[in-house]
Amino acid sequence: MAGTKLFPCEPTHSLSFRHSFSIAPPRLVSYPGRLSLEYAKLSRLPVVAMAAKRSPKRLKYSAPRLSKVDDLFYVEVDPSGTENWKLEPLIELLNQGAVGVIPTDTVYAIVCHFKSHSAIDRLRRIKNIEPSKPLSILCRSLRDIDTYTTGFPHGGGQGHVNIFRAAKHCLPGPYTFILTASKKLPKQCVRYGTTTAKYTARKNVGVRMPDDAICQAILEKMDAPLISTSVKRPKENEWMIDPVVIADIYGQEGLDFVVDSGVRVVDPSTVVDMTRASLKIVRLGKGPKLQWMVTGEDDGSAASADKLIASAT
Repeated sequence: MAGTKLFPCEPTHSLSFRHSFSIAPPRLVSYPGRLSLEYAKLSRLPVVAMAAKRSPKRLKYSAPRLSKVDDLFYVEVDPSGTENWKLEPLIELLNQGAVGVIPTDTVYAIVCHFKSHSAIDRLRRIKNIEPSKPLSILCRSLRDIDTYTTGFPHGGGQGHVNIFRAAKHCLPGPYTFILTASKKLPKQCVRYGTTTAKYTARKNVGVRMPDDAICQAILEKMDAPLISTSVKRPKENEWMIDPVVIADIYGQEGLDFVVDSGVRVVDPSTVVDMTRASLKIVRLGKGPKLQWMVTGEDDGSAASADKLIASAT
């Protein structure tokens, strides 16, 4: 990895993980075999000790310059968004093909650049996601949703709710909307597989616009949406809500960075399938059920949408 560009779509940059960033003097902490920016709360270590097999060691020393050599960046930021300057090096890494963990308004998400095929492959490998499993996208604005999907359905008059207007009032917010993908969505997002395996076409995609200051600050600096999948404990259907534990476990799998804005509550987004004539809530989460959202079992829509729930944050 060292000395090579991870994301070649911007040839004017030559950033690699051996490149040094000049930022305000941070303190570094050494995980076993890892380097990270140290802003973490020591009071959380007893919790980590119970939640993980090993606790990260925190050896502090002064370092006015920061470099990354096959190691994990760990940055703690204030959830209010007042320390967004700390995110700049990580945004550059994302643009070059890094895979990292960021907060959303629900649970933490593993993300990478929307247009980097190699980063998407790495994300799948880190989380051990099968090629046939879909991924969601974190959108910067409603324009992204309009570009990469066919958009929200519109009401047909005669008292029907205009779904587009209703959905706009939910965003940004804790909802994942499953929409029909447009032709502009990269093939990597609608077809899943590898060069040695047959690709499987998929017409739908889950989209999110989180109402989180840190997540929004990162998205605003990106030139495209972010591919996203929720952070769960390996081999278990259980969300991971402590970023220190996430770094401890997924750092060993090749994760490049973790942005820590505090321990979260297990409260994922509400998933709404909007690809059918009858809109269905297929997972009721943090986002409240609104009048135009329908609950209930529908073998057709629920079966299709259920495949997206695993990746929805």
